[in-house]
Amino acid sequence: MSAQVQRRTVDLSGYPDLVVIYLGMRVNALVGLKTLIGFGPQISKSVDARPDGLLLHENLVFSLFPPHGGMRQYWRDFDALEQWARSEPHRLWWRQFLRDSGGTGFWHEAYFMRGGMEAVYDDMVRDTGFLRFAPQRPARGPMFSARDRSRTRGEPSAQAPITEKEFYGS
Repeated sequence: MSAQVQRRTVDLSGYPDLVVIYLGMRVNALVGLKTLIGFGPQISKSVDARPDGLLLHENLVFSLFPPHGGMRQYWRDFDALEQWARSEPHRLWWRQFLRDSGGTGFWHEAYFMRGGMEAVYDDMVRDTGFLRFAPQRPARGPMFSARDRSRTRGEPSAQAPITEKEFYGS
């Protein structure tokens, strides 16, 4: 006797501005193991602080060899995600990473309930996600910030952790 498959779905009508973001960190060099492992407790602590707008956080393992870990997060809206990303501790993490990736590569891909997607890939030695099939562009000008890449209207609620001029020096 076979059991019937139980199928369920969800009603997302109460989340019209939902943003789902996948984030990953891949070890590119041996020192990157220390970087990747070091982020775990810091991320757990920040999630435990229950940032406004974070609905759910799930840890993921993309591969063991090479080590490539990450997470999937569900945010109420882009403004809440951006506010968190531009405040401590994320602001500090991002500034440090952009100065020295610590033997790792980092990426994120965001998907918006209202339509649209955006992504960035930093020091990724192997293409992943959109980077494997979509035309690649430098992360400059209108491709520098998540708000601009996603064409999200309005002004950011906080200053970016690092400006394009600071990063590129021009």
